[in-house]
Amino acid sequence: MARIVLGLGTSHTPLLTLEGSRWIERAADDLRSRRLNTSDGRWLTYDQLLAEVGDRHAAVSTPEHFVAKAAICQAALDRLADDLADAAPDVVVIIGDDQDELFSLSNMPAVSIFYGERIVTRPRRIDAGSPSWLPTVAKGYAMDRAHAFAGAPAFALELIERLIAADVDVGAAARVDDPQHAGFGHAYGFVVRRLFGGRSIPIVPVLLNTYYPPNVPTPARCHDLGRHLKEAIESSPSAERVAIIASGGLSHFVVDEQLDRLVLDALLAGDRQALRTLPPPALIGGSSEIRNWIALAGAIDGLENQWHEYQPLYRTPAGSGIGVAFAAWR
Repeated sequence: MARIVLGLGTSHTPLLTLEGSRWIERAADDLRSRRLNTSDGRWLTYDQLLAEVGDRHAAVSTPEHFVAKAAICQAALDRLADDLADAAPDVVVIIGDDQDELFSLSNMPAVSIFYGERIVTRPRRIDAGSPSWLPTVAKGYAMDRAHAFAGAPAFALELIERLIAADVDVGAAARVDDPQHAGFGHAYGFVVRRLFGGRSIPIVPVLLNTYYPPNVPTPARCHDLGRHLKEAIESSPSAERVAIIASGGLSHFVVDEQLDRLVLDALLAGDRQALRTLPPPALIGGSSEIRNWIALAGAIDGLENQWHEYQPLYRTPAGSGIGVAFAAWR
């Protein structure tokens, strides 16, 4: 029987692909932002956020702090990569979100599993008007060109069939026909580029629609999906050793440490109810990627947390930025 040998969670913010000395370039975009989501479901401009909360984070949104925080984050990513190498999985299931990369509003499934042979990334369009940091980030996301990574078609197809048999309706995709217009995005490319250490490990992408209403899965639905995914994996007659990785989150684009610590505490304590009842208004915009971690929680029930790291990364005095987290379960 197949078994889950490792669970990992990692943020995938652009900051994790940039040297700390360059975070100021990303912070400059926040100052011009007209769409920052708060945990009560509102959208604010940066000026509105500043007027509301003041410059309370000015002391920690400096180049010196950025460099120090970057070092902590990179050490955590190195540790995740080491854990993955040590577990030596036969296949990696990546739970991520699609942001108009493979899917579009012409067809946006709530949940989909890809069962193709090749996971092909979509190149990020870069032109004269693009931010200065984008070329480096695109490379860190494996979106500087159309990269192809190995899929696990037989195993992925088996998971789809077992989920359908368990009355879990999932979309299914098997091809990337034109990566210049549609392909896999940052949630998947970042994991492969940063954590695989150059190894070719077959991937099963699970794509959640965390961003785009009206068919965004509820937190309870995400947890149920993870639970059913665990059952589908463990009922497989194959001998696959499986790692499951949640990619994304936590709170952004306004850091909410209270929300982040609530999520992490629930994950570490195995508090299913707390995760299943997270308020949907708190899970919009970038913070919606917390749903990927909720699904992970359902899938790794029974595994023990080995370590975790949390860092609130305030990019600006008003508190825009991201709460990043890294964790491993065995």
